[in-house]
Amino acid sequence: MYSEEHLYSIALRECNLIGDINFYKLLNTFKSAKEVWDHAKKEYSKVDGIGRKTVSDIGNPKHLKFAEKELEFCEKNNIQINLRHLGNLPNLLKECDDAPAILYQKGNFDDTVTAVSIVGTRNITPYGKQFIDDFFEETQHSNFISISGLALGADKEVHEQSLHYQIPTTGVLAHGFHTFYPSKNKKLAEKMLENGGALFTEFNSSQKPDRENFIQRNRIVAGISPATIVVETAFGGGSISTATFANNYNREVFALPGKITDKYSQGCNQLIYQNKATAISTIKDLVDSLGFNKPKDKIEELFPRSEITIQFTENQKLIYTTIASNPQISLDDLAEKISMPSHKILPIILELELLGKVKSFSGRQFAAI
Repeated sequence: MYSEEHLYSIALRECNLIGDINFYKLLNTFKSAKEVWDHAKKEYSKVDGIGRKTVSDIGNPKHLKFAEKELEFCEKNNIQINLRHLGNLPNLLKECDDAPAILYQKGNFDDTVTAVSIVGTRNITPYGKQFIDDFFEETQHSNFISISGLALGADKEVHEQSLHYQIPTTGVLAHGFHTFYPSKNKKLAEKMLENGGALFTEFNSSQKPDRENFIQRNRIVAGISPATIVVETAFGGGSISTATFANNYNREVFALPGKITDKYSQGCNQLIYQNKATAISTIKDLVDSLGFNKPKDKIEELFPRSEITIQFTENQKLIYTTIASNPQISLDDLAEKISMPSHKILPIILELELLGKVKSFSGRQFAAI
């Protein structure tokens, strides 16, 4: 089940000063963990940014002994070991510069299905809970995987609603698979695995849920998905770090706005104010932005949806069709094309915007939607 490369990768990652980035630098030069183990101490100068001190702990036999025990633990507990340099990580995650060198996995993760990360405070309010419930009710027929951190509060609600609507859900842990934190969520984690979900962690069986691990965990939550939704968070909450990682990875971030007096909306409001997240106005707009408007199963609908047909006035139709035929048209050019004064056009454009048919841009330019 496991190869020599797994053994030496675990041993190498245990060495002092060999973090994920240095690990990847060494592997890019030496091509295999075994080669790094055997040659890096003498040939470290081949690698940019790697000095004698960085490689001084490589070859330490105690790390190899630990790796042997870790392989036994993984085999006994049916844990998959994904190595970044062998291309085993989820596709989006392996694009990140600081992606984990090793990612341990239990359960199934279908990398061909779009993932969305949903995070928030442990102290979720009825407002945040209602949003999560409404989101999953709206997306229950969409084909996606939910990602969260399997903490209490918002994370727990995300995983539970996913299970309720039979949507695969993945939890990212801040510790090794030898323990479970918080223990209250252990049964939830087991249920996730039973229902086709997965658990990921970059931490081996010697690593406890230390405080700093949770921030480190958050970069995986952000990196594994094209979009992250922040439900509720206070100033400086852990979800802020997840949003920051997502921004750094050029991923989409959405935040649920709330009252400025509500403690657990203040972090979301700040993300929106700083242009680090798009404000969620409605569930429908969010679902459209995520591209979740395609049903999970392509079956003929027994009851076709009724579409609301908008009846344009004569002037609305004239202006809309002109804009549709001339994307990004300016107000002056529009006035010239339809022979109508601009002061009469502007109120009609406002009506079309309210109907969701026209969008305005800076410089008084317009496009049809």
